[in-house]
Amino acid sequence: MKNSFWKKLTSAFRTKSFRIGGYSVLSLVVVLAIAIMANVLVETLPGSWTQLDMTDSKLYSLSAQTKNIVSSLEQDVTIYWIVQQGKEESMVETLLSRYKDLSDRIRIVKKDPDVYPTFAQQYTDGGVYNNSIVVESDLRSSYISANDFYEYDYSSYYMTGKYDVSFAGENALTSAISYVASEELPIIYTLTGHGEEDLSSSFQSAVEKENITMKELSLLTEDAVPEDAACILINAPKTDVAEEEKDLLLQYIQSGGSLILITDPVEGDSRTNLDALMAEYGMQETEGVILETDRQYYAFGVPYYLLPELNYHTITSPLRENGYYVILPIAHGLTADEEERESLTVTELLTTSSGAFSKTDGYNMISYDKESGDIDGPFALALLAEEGESKILWISSASLLQDQANLQVSGGNQDFFLNCLNEICRQENSISIRAKSISYSYLTMDSSTIARLTALMVFVIPAVVLAVGIIIWIRRKRR
Repeated sequence: MKNSFWKKLTSAFRTKSFRIGGYSVLSLVVVLAIAIMANVLVETLPGSWTQLDMTDSKLYSLSAQTKNIVSSLEQDVTIYWIVQQGKEESMVETLLSRYKDLSDRIRIVKKDPDVYPTFAQQYTDGGVYNNSIVVESDLRSSYISANDFYEYDYSSYYMTGKYDVSFAGENALTSAISYVASEELPIIYTLTGHGEEDLSSSFQSAVEKENITMKELSLLTEDAVPEDAACILINAPKTDVAEEEKDLLLQYIQSGGSLILITDPVEGDSRTNLDALMAEYGMQETEGVILETDRQYYAFGVPYYLLPELNYHTITSPLRENGYYVILPIAHGLTADEEERESLTVTELLTTSSGAFSKTDGYNMISYDKESGDIDGPFALALLAEEGESKILWISSASLLQDQANLQVSGGNQDFFLNCLNEICRQENSISIRAKSISYSYLTMDSSTIARLTALMVFVIPAVVLAVGIIIWIRRKRR
C-alpha cells in the first residue's frame, strides 16, 4: 500500500501537466525577481531620470542657471527641511530631490519640529511653518519661509474673482545656495539726504534675492565713499547734491567705482551738480517731459506712458528674448556725447521712437500736441557710460521702481533694474529665475460640442462595437 502511494506520487511529478505548471511557477519567480531588481535599480537613479516633468510650466525642471550654480559649488551646503511627519508638500520634496541629484555637495536633512522644537529658532525670530527651509554652509546661513515659495497675482481678482498662484521655489532655493556659498557679497550704498525715494518692499526683496546687500550712505558725515561699495544708488533725489558731495562721488568713480542715478523731469537748474557729474561721462539731460507720437511706443493711450525700445545689450537681451516690456510713466530725455575722450563708451539701453518730442512745459502741459519750443527726438531714456573699471548708469524716470508700473508690464521693470544692478556689480551668477504658474488650465466646450461628444461616446461607439460583434458571430455561425 505504501509503495503504491509513493509510485503514484512520483509518477504525478513526471506528468506533462506538472512540467508545464512547474515551468509557469519558475517563470513567475524569475519575473518577480527581475521586477524587484528593477525597482531597486530605479530607486538608485536620480529623480530627474525617473520622474518626467509633464507640466505646462515645467514646474519640476531646473533652469540652466540653477544647474550651473549648484554643479559648480566648491563647498558643502546643507539644506534643512523643516516639516512634520506626514506634512511634506510634494512640490517641495520633488524640488529638493532635483537639487540633491545635481551635486554631491548638496545634503538634504529633514528636521521634524516635533522632534527638534528649538532647531529653527537659531535661524529666525518669526513663526516657522511646515516646509520651511534652512540653507547653511561654513560661511553663513539663509532661512526660507514656506510662504516664500509662492507668489500670488491678484491683478485680475476684482474683474474675474480669481487669482494666479506661482511656485517660486527654484528662485528662492538657488538664491539661498548662491548666498551661503559666495565668498564675498556686493554692497550697494543708497545715497540719502536729498529726499531720495526708498525702494518698495517688493523691490528690496528682489534685490536681496540677488544676494546684494543694501546700506544707506550720507556723504555729509563721511570723508569718502566706503571702500567696500560695489555701487552707489541715487534714487529720485528731490534736491541737488552739494558741491563737496559731487567731488566725493567723482573721486569714487574715477578710482573705479560705479554709480546708478535715477531721476525725474525737473524744471530749471535744480540739479546743477548732478548734471555736472554726469556730463563728465558724456551724458546730458533734456528739458521737459517726453511724449510719444508712435502708438507702439506708449501704453494705455497716454503719450507719456512710454514703452521704450530695448536696444541690444546684456542688460536688455533677456527681456527682448522673452518678449517683456519696460514702462516709464513720465520721463525726461537723455543725450550721449562720448567725443570727449577715447577711453569713454556710452551705450543707449532704452530709447524712444524717432517721432518722440520733449514737451518743455513739463508738468504744466495742457496739450499733447507739439508746440513751438518743444524739442525734437529721438532721445535715450537709459544710458550706460563705461570707462576702465567704472560703470555709470542714468535712467530718466523714477517711475521705473514703482510697484504699479512694474505690475503693468508683468515684472519687466524689476527685471530690467535687477539686470542693471548685476551688470554694475559684476555679478557673474545673477539670479533671474521666474516663478512658475501652478494655476490649473481647464478645457471649456460649448453645449453643442458637449452634446455631440456625448452622443458619440454613449450611442455611436457602443452601436458600432455591437454591430461588428454581431457580424463576426454570424460569419462564425455559418462556417
